Amino acid sequence: MKKLTLTLLLIAFSCHLNHAQTFNQFYANVVSDVSETNILNDLTAFENFGIKTVGSTALTNTQDWIAARYQSYGYTDVELQPFTYAAGTSNNIIVTKTGTVYPNTYLIIDAHYDTINGPGTNDNGTGTVLLLELARLLKDVDTEYSIKFIHFSGEEDGLIGSNYYVNNTVIPQDLDIKLVFNIDEVGGVNGMNNDTIVCERDEANPSSNNAASNAATNSLAICMELYSNLETEISNAYASDYIPFETNGEIITGIYEKNISPVNHTANDNLANMDPYYAYEVTKGALGTAMEFAMAFESLSIEEQNDFDNLVTVSPNPSKNYFKIEFKNPVHRAIDFKLVDMSGKDVYKNRLTKQIQTVAVDSMVSAQYLAVFKINNKRFVKTILID
Repeated sequence: MKKLTLTLLLIAFSCHLNHAQTFNQFYANVVSDVSETNILNDLTAFENFGIKTVGSTALTNTQDWIAARYQSYGYTDVELQPFTYAAGTSNNIIVTKTGTVYPNTYLIIDAHYDTINGPGTNDNGTGTVLLLELARLLKDVDTEYSIKFIHFSGEEDGLIGSNYYVNNTVIPQDLDIKLVFNIDEVGGVNGMNNDTIVCERDEANPSSNNAASNAATNSLAICMELYSNLETEISNAYASDYIPFETNGEIITGIYEKNISPVNHTANDNLANMDPYYAYEVTKGALGTAMEFAMAFESLSIEEQNDFDNLVTVSPNPSKNYFKIEFKNPVHRAIDFKLVDMSGKDVYKNRLTKQIQTVAVDSMVSAQYLAVFKINNKRFVKTILID
C-alpha cells in the first residue's frame, strides 16, 4: 500500500466521455452478474484470516484460499511463485487465462494480498476480492488477449513480490505485456460519500511509456463511468505493485479510492470502517474495463461459425500474391478485418466495405495466419496459408 498521502500528489481533472470507448451491451450483461453478496462474503473471509504479514500462518492460509478459489472456478494454470527475503518466504499467485488471438500477449491485473498491523480488509482485501470476482466472471468469456491475474505478496515491505516477478519472469522471459492494471485499496470510508474512483497514470521516468499510460488511463476512466455509478478523477501512479513494471518500461494504469482510509496499516482496517457497496461499484467498473483492455467478445456457436463459413470465402487458399475476400451478400456496414501471424502479431488491418475485396500478400512471409473478422461483439476466424 501507498505510504504517501494522495492529497500531496493529486493532479486531478474531470474525466469526460469521448469516442475512444462506447457502451458495449455485451460487457454490461457480464457486469450485471457482479455479486454484491460475493464481495461482502469474500471481504469477511479475508478479514477473518487475520494479520497477513510475510511468514505468518494467516498469510499462508489466505494464499491457499485464493488459489483454491481459482481452481473452483475451473482455472488450471494456477502458479505459486516462491521468493525469500528477510521477512521470510512467500508466494506470488499467478493465474493465466489464455487469449484466442494473442495468446502470448498479456493484460496483467494485479493486487497484493499481504497486510501490515491489521487484517487489511481495505488494504488490500478489496483488491484481492475484486480480482477473484473478475476471474469468476471472465472464466468463460473469450478474450483476444491473454490475462494474468496476479496476487502479489511482500508489497507492504517494499513491493518485494512484484519486483521479484519482474526480475525473474518478465525480464528473462521477455514477457509481452499489453498493459498492467493495478488494484490497491478501493473500499472507501464508512460514513462518507464514496462516489469517485481515482484512475492513475504514469508520470515518472522512463518517460517513453507515459503517453501510452495516459491513453490507457483515460480509457480506464471512461470505462469506469460506463459500467459503474462512479465518477472519476485522474492522478499519478506511485508506491504500489505497478511501479516495478513501470521502471521496466511497461505500460501501467491503476485505481485507488478517492476518500483515503484513515485506518489503513492499523488494527482498524476492517469491514466496519469501509464501504462494501463502493467496492461493489468499483468491481463493476473494473470488470467492464478489463473486458475492454483484453478485447472480450461473444463466443460463437458451431452453427454461427458454419453460417459464416458459408457466407464468406477467402480464395485462393493457399495464397501467393493476393487473396480475395468475398461475401455472399452485400456489405451494409464496415467489418473490421485483420491478419494475425502465429506469434500473435498483426500483419494487416483494414475495414471491409465491399462485397469483394482483394488483399495483397506478396510481401508477407510464407506461413499460416489467422484471418479475424470482427462483427459487432463476435469474432469469426478463418485460417489462411500464404505460400
